[in-house]
Formats: sequence, structure tokens, C-alpha cells
Amino acid sequence: MPEQVIVSEFLAAQRPRRADAARNFDALLAAAREAFAEQGAEASLEDIARRAGVGIGTLYRNFPARRHLFEAVYANEIDELGLLAAELSAEPPWEALTGWLRRFVAYTLTKRAIREALEAEESDIFLACRQSMYDAATPLLERAQASGDVRPDMSIDDLLRLVSGISSVAFPDEGQRDRVLAIALDGVRARA
Repeated sequence: MPEQVIVSEFLAAQRPRRADAARNFDALLAAAREAFAEQGAEASLEDIARRAGVGIGTLYRNFPARRHLFEAVYANEIDELGLLAAELSAEPPWEALTGWLRRFVAYTLTKRAIREALEAEESDIFLACRQSMYDAATPLLERAQASGDVRPDMSIDDLLRLVSGISSVAFPDEGQRDRVLAIALDGVRARA
């Protein structure tokens, strides 16, 4: 796979053309996302196929190895983050940036196991997904900085590491996680 892989093109190339096969592919992605969120990277492939309403042979036809399923689920999530960034670009800068970051936190909470498995292997799709995520978020940050809403001395890497750090901590409830994220985002705001 070329180093400059584009996530949406990777997904389009993986998705079967026939309507019934495409439905099975989509069902497997949804079932895998759910299973990985509940059980981590070691979720049973048989359980994923059952949840998708297909046989294990259909799963292996689409994803010959567990890694291929990880990559497709991960790429699909990153693609959705990119689409959200484009949708939010019409919002006021601060709202667009924080809206995207809140979705990013939700993504990191459910995808940690997949991300860690792919990161350990340094797969091409993982690296492309990381770049795609940065490419989607950078214009939101730059726009918020240009409007004076966000401090000018931070990079997108600084911001994503801050938010990723928060999302990697176990909280007793979502309310506390949201409060801690709000406190951190207050530190991101530019002071008049």
C-alpha cells in the first residue's frame, strides 16, 4: 500500500461493488465496531460474524486476517471524523473545534484497543489514518486561532495529545470526563 494512502479511497477500494456484498461488508464493520468497543481487540471473529448476520466465511472473504478488520474499522472511524470536520467548518470557530474534539474523545474511548493493535504494527493504514485525522482537525484549529478564540502557541499535535490524554484516563462517569475536558479546553482558549 502506498505511503500516501487516502483513507476514503482505502475504504472505497475495500468495499465490495455488489449491493448484497456491500451490505455484508457494512454489517461486518458495524458489528466489529460494537464488539471491539465492548470486548477490546480480542473480540471473537465468530461473534462479529454472528452479530452481522453472516457466516464466518463471509467475514474472512472480506477480511482475511484480524488486522484487515482492524484497519477497516479504524479507517471508517477516521473517515467519519474527517467528514464531521468538513460539516463543522461552517460553524463559529470555537464551536467547530470543540464539537470536533468532543467527537474525537468519543472515538478514542471506543477505539483504543484497535488503535493500539495497529500502532504496534505501524501499519500503513494506521499512519494514513493519523495523517488524515491531523489534516481534518488542523483547519479547525487554525480557524479558531485566527479568530482569536484559541491560543496561538499550540499545534494540532499539542491539542490532540492533550485530549487523547484525557480520554485515556478511566472516569467513574461521563459527567466527570466532560467536566475535565471542559477544564482542559478552557486552558486552550485565548485570554483577552
